[in-house]
Amino acid sequence: MLFDSHAHYDDEKFDADRHEILKGVFESGVSRIVNAASDIDSARKSIDLAIKYDGIYASVGVHPHYAEQMNEETLKELEKLASAEKVVAIGEIGLDYYYANSDREKQRYWFARQIDLALRLKLPIIVHNRDANRDTLDIIISQNARDAGGVFHCYSGSVEMLSEVLDNNFYISVGGIVTFKNAKKIIDVVRYVPVERLLVETDCPYLAPEPFRGKRNDSGKLRYIVEKIAEIKETSFADIAERTYANACELFRIPV
Repeated sequence: MLFDSHAHYDDEKFDADRHEILKGVFESGVSRIVNAASDIDSARKSIDLAIKYDGIYASVGVHPHYAEQMNEETLKELEKLASAEKVVAIGEIGLDYYYANSDREKQRYWFARQIDLALRLKLPIIVHNRDANRDTLDIIISQNARDAGGVFHCYSGSVEMLSEVLDNNFYISVGGIVTFKNAKKIIDVVRYVPVERLLVETDCPYLAPEPFRGKRNDSGKLRYIVEKIAEIKETSFADIAERTYANACELFRIPV
């Protein structure tokens, strides 16, 4: 069994054939998926997907790209949505300094506020971090996010940063980038991270692994990521599949 810990099936890229794709995904050996929200509308769609499909769970949160759209009413709406059945996390939330879609100060403020929400609701968080390593960790530490726990999705930090991430009660999730020919940093990270703190994801429809790079991604391609991780860690496909499945179930509090 495989667990895709981060997907976006609410994305418009799946509008034409969403049901057919998901049917094929579940037949391929993927049995569980967390559909991660990016804003309020995405959160509602994620919940709808979780209701419709047994194997899908939802997170609710506002991505840093949309931080400037947030206000107190947005936060209240997130809290309301988080009470829905099969919502297992607050996310994806965090910081993105690569793009200038939202003011950095507002990103930091609403990241902290959404961590507070997760702590109140006793839910883990799904962290988006791009080119904002120190600020992301500083907010996680200052807000006591270790008490919520969570995952750094599509981990892009260094081996050195990894120690601090793990010390603060977070998993890391690895996606299709690990299969890319120039993926030295994430390969080093995979070698170092204890398998007990590792998740796998597709981030579909984005970041398709080799040999599908540049094409629309889906959870059926998760096995290429698991195969590459097994190769790096010199173990079997079954070992990585079973361990990452169990890890995701533990983090998101889903019965195995």
